[in-house]
Amino acid sequence: MDTRSQIAAVRFGTGPRAPHSLPDDPVAWLDQQTRAAPAPLPPPDGRDAPASLEEGYSAWIAHDATPPPAGQASVPTQLFRAEQQAWVRHLLTSDVPFHDRLTNFWLNHFTVAERGGFGMTTGFPHFLRQAIRPHVTGRFVDMLLAASKAPAMLYYLDQVASVGPNSNFGKRSGRGLNENLAREILELHSVSPAAGYTQADVTEFARIMTGWGVERLRPPFDLVFRPGNHEPGPKTLLGKSYAEGPEAYEAALRDLAAHPATHRFLADRLVRHFVADAPPPAAVARIEGVLRDTQGDLGAASRALVRLPQAWGPPLTKLRAPLDYVVAMHRAAGATDPGPVLGALSALGQPLWNAPQPNGWPDTAAGWAAPEPMMQRLDIAYETAGRHARLDPRQVLETALGPLAREETRSALSRAGSARDAITLVFASPEMQRR
Repeated sequence: MDTRSQIAAVRFGTGPRAPHSLPDDPVAWLDQQTRAAPAPLPPPDGRDAPASLEEGYSAWIAHDATPPPAGQASVPTQLFRAEQQAWVRHLLTSDVPFHDRLTNFWLNHFTVAERGGFGMTTGFPHFLRQAIRPHVTGRFVDMLLAASKAPAMLYYLDQVASVGPNSNFGKRSGRGLNENLAREILELHSVSPAAGYTQADVTEFARIMTGWGVERLRPPFDLVFRPGNHEPGPKTLLGKSYAEGPEAYEAALRDLAAHPATHRFLADRLVRHFVADAPPPAAVARIEGVLRDTQGDLGAASRALVRLPQAWGPPLTKLRAPLDYVVAMHRAAGATDPGPVLGALSALGQPLWNAPQPNGWPDTAAGWAAPEPMMQRLDIAYETAGRHARLDPRQVLETALGPLAREETRSALSRAGSARDAITLVFASPEMQRR
């Protein structure tokens, strides 16, 4: 078996899936996933169409009028749970695993979390399906615009509560700025602190953004601009002046997307995720150059990633985060049920789409390698193996690891007392923990 094909599926994908074969040309296989538009995600819960923003907000309004009985999830929460199930089912069965990994990477980069309340949960299907996934191999500016204007993001980071203090509504109500979204776009989504922005820039950006909110009670059930909430007068962000009005927000986002500090920051994050916890400077410089020269073409950057020499050797140097680890186990077993995956993610401290802070989940071993979480992985490996004890352990090993399996793992498998024990050894092996 071609070792590079196995590395491609492990390092760049979500793990090989039984009984699918690995590609003969791994680079061409990865490239293809960055060039063709992916098929639309299947709808959750067998619906004819994904839950729309209007449907979500209607459910929210109904909840406000008549809360569900004690112990029963609200309809907005049920919609969110259905979307979680649909996404995990897709991860388990997908034949575009590199595209899926990129989607998960950018969902984490632009973190929104269930703890953001009904505004986030009702808007998440739109966020995943419209703001993030269509843009992961497109231009970064388009994703930044879509994510920064998505209702889920505006609710999660409290932009819906931000009012220009000198606006008509601000003067009447006494309400003022909320700087959360402005700060996180600068710090986490675009230029990063390396750009040298100041608190004054955060405040000015928050003033630029005033007026933008979400209409959930009537059409358009989406993003709206309310002139009466907008802070009057020009504003200055990173030394550039922006005129009063709704156009300033998009203009500022476009300038942030094109900033050299944004290219450096994104390159560093991509290399850290796909190559090494300590990103090699030459690899970062290569991806930064591609982003600069292509005006932020994420597809080109992804293709450059798979051509980095550091991305192919040595393998198995990055500790898998729980999402990567659990999905890889279930794909190796040919599983399709999302329920056990979601349960395992919660047990391992990475509940899907519910990061504790806007900076998302950690992307280095230090965030996941504490003794207790690593011991919990052994419990999850044993539990998962029990679900698939009918399988041939040798086939599970060849699917999951192939030529990456150590001789010690192969020898231990041959001495295992049962199929469940043997599969547990595969899933709990050091090489299964890494990519």
